[in-house]
Amino acid sequence: MSIGRSTRDTETDPFYDMLFNMLIAFVFCFVIALLSFNPQAKKAGDVPAKAEFMITVSWPDENPNDLDTWVLEPGGKVLWFRQRDVGMLHLDRDDRGDKNNSVVVNGKTVTSAARQEIVTLRGLVAGEYVVNAHYYESRNQLPVDATVTVVKINPQAEIVFTGTQQIGAKGEERTLVRFSIDDNGQVLDVNTNPKPIVMRSGI
Repeated sequence: MSIGRSTRDTETDPFYDMLFNMLIAFVFCFVIALLSFNPQAKKAGDVPAKAEFMITVSWPDENPNDLDTWVLEPGGKVLWFRQRDVGMLHLDRDDRGDKNNSVVVNGKTVTSAARQEIVTLRGLVAGEYVVNAHYYESRNQLPVDATVTVVKINPQAEIVFTGTQQIGAKGEERTLVRFSIDDNGQVLDVNTNPKPIVMRSGI
C-alpha cells in the first residue's frame, strides 16, 4: 500500500500566499521610496541643461576686491547680483573677492584663489547685450583689471570676444563688451563703446 501525500502538503496554503504578496508589496514600496528620496537635493543640483552663450568676468587670482557683473539684455532688463535670473540670462554666483571664497571642512579652511563670475544665456533672444563690471568694494584701494570672455556654445565653442580693462577705484563702472545677435544666434556686432548700466539703473 502506497502512502500518498496529504491534501495540505499538495495544495498552496492561503496564509503563505498572503505573506508572500505582502513581502512583494513591501519591497515595491521600499524601491519607490528610495527613488524619490531627498527631492530637495536633486533640486539644488539642477543646472541649465543648455546654454547658447557663456559670459565670464574675472579678475586676478587672490585679489581681495569685489567686482560685480551687470548685463543689460535686449528687452531692457538688467541682470546683477540681486537679480540673477533675467529673461534667458542666469548669473551663477556673486563672487565677493576674499569674502566668500573659503569654506571650513572638518575644521580645515579650504580657499579658492579664483575671482570669477559666469553668466549663461540659455536661449536666443535677438538684440544687443551690454556687459559691464562695477567696482563694488575695495579692500586695498588699488585698481583692478577686469577680463571678459564671451563664448558662443552652439553648434561648437567659439570665442566671440575677450578683453581686459582696468577699473580705477571703488564705485567706477566699465563697459567690458557689447555684442548683438540675430534670431539664429549669429553675432552681428561686437564693440566696447561705453554704456552705463549701474548709474542708469539708479541702484
